Amino acid sequence: MFNRNPCLRHLAAVTSITLVAGCGVLSSASSDDKGPIVVGTTSAPSTLDPAASWDGSWELFRNIYQTLLSYPSGATTPQPDAAQSCGFADTSNLVYRCKLRADMKFSDGDALDARAVKYSIDRIKKINLPGGPAGLLGSLDRIQVLNARELVFHLNKSDATFPFVLATPAMSIVDPDDYSAHSLRKDGKVFGSGPYSLRSYEEGKQAELVRNEHYKGFAELKNDAVTIRYFQDSGQMVDALKDKKIDVTFRGLASKDVVSLRTKGADNGLQLVEGAGMEISYLVFNPKDPWAKKLAVRKAVAQVIDRAAIAHKVYKDTVDPLYSMVPAGLTGHTTGFFDDYGDPSSSKARQILSEAGITERVPLTLWYTTDRYGSETAPEFQEIKRQLEGSGLFRVSLNGRPWKTYEEGYRKGEYPVFGRGWFPDFPDADNFIAPFVGRQNALGTPYPAPRITDTLLPASRRESDRGAVVKEFEAAQQILVDDARLLPLWQGKQFVAASEEISGGEQALDPSTIMMMWELHRKTSW
Repeated sequence: MFNRNPCLRHLAAVTSITLVAGCGVLSSASSDDKGPIVVGTTSAPSTLDPAASWDGSWELFRNIYQTLLSYPSGATTPQPDAAQSCGFADTSNLVYRCKLRADMKFSDGDALDARAVKYSIDRIKKINLPGGPAGLLGSLDRIQVLNARELVFHLNKSDATFPFVLATPAMSIVDPDDYSAHSLRKDGKVFGSGPYSLRSYEEGKQAELVRNEHYKGFAELKNDAVTIRYFQDSGQMVDALKDKKIDVTFRGLASKDVVSLRTKGADNGLQLVEGAGMEISYLVFNPKDPWAKKLAVRKAVAQVIDRAAIAHKVYKDTVDPLYSMVPAGLTGHTTGFFDDYGDPSSSKARQILSEAGITERVPLTLWYTTDRYGSETAPEFQEIKRQLEGSGLFRVSLNGRPWKTYEEGYRKGEYPVFGRGWFPDFPDADNFIAPFVGRQNALGTPYPAPRITDTLLPASRRESDRGAVVKEFEAAQQILVDDARLLPLWQGKQFVAASEEISGGEQALDPSTIMMMWELHRKTSW
């Protein structure tokens, strides 16, 4: 597990997704008296409007908006946040009832009531942005407001995962007086009820968060303010950490920087914390493209791709090869792509193409985002190009765009083959299958898979015991392998680097590995 530094302990159980502190350096508590905690990341929001986001924008949302349910530190199942209580009111997982905390308010002092919750979630469905979070609400039929504090969610089918959906930042509660029911907000302002208010925001550069005095929820703020700085690459971010211009880094640490911090971080007064993660990276094939739509082409790519080489050569073994869309550590994980394809083989790939009557080199254009998943993304796609062209079977062109325009492109179906990463909405195998299939999904690329959407997922969602649905998830993953529309590449680990005076990192990640900024604070003594 590459724990060469004796001060690092690897987190074995993925399902708890809690960072483990190295040699106790992140464990003492204190108040914060030196200004805002400054956090660096390479994952900038694509939007500030929850109705538009099914991506890493949630990192910011978790801290400035509020959801009915969320994850207190150490929790792996959703717990009340804006709600005082929630639960299924029947044994069929069809009726879900919530009661809000008393006297809830938004950051501007406006009242937050059951009507605002209904408005916020109905708004997501009305706007219905392609590739947006409406895809999470397929099981929701209607919302009934009983009174100012109580509401009932009526589902159109049994769904034991619905509480997990309500806990995603996509279901953030917004002020009806400040957000149109039919269009997205684009003025850079936020009116939420989370632990922090957004004092200022510079797109792609910085977000300044300050304590929200109206907040009521489970979070206990251990600092008064956090500034998030957005970087284009890991090197700049780590340099800023070494120069004490930032206090913490999260998301986007390059493998070379991880390796360096493991061996030399303590010499610079820095600490590195490593934990298991559920981030995955994968390729998406667009069925509208004349070549990517061919099953034989997709299978030939799957037969050539060498995941171990990508993990070792590009990521220095800071990621693990992944052979199914459901990552290791979750109930239902399989190794379908390895079971069906075995080791990479150009000769087997050639036979797949030949049997489909394809004898010429296949032209493919691969797209990736230049500023979303870390500075290794471009080298990763160069390695994929090298592997595919090295087989003698493909002619590959590469293109990259910043996330803001990249996201718009894949939603419009512009890319023949494109790279995506996925940080889970919630820690369940359902969330590594359901978001990617159906006519409306997180990829903006329709993927009808009726046996998955109409049979296997509904069957699994009738079962509250998530450990009892292995067969359904195994069958769904085999369909994904057979179609090869989605090609898993690797599963990541979680790394947080910080100055040695920062505490709270071990409590700061929720089960979907979103950073809860309120857990961070400075030490006052050693």
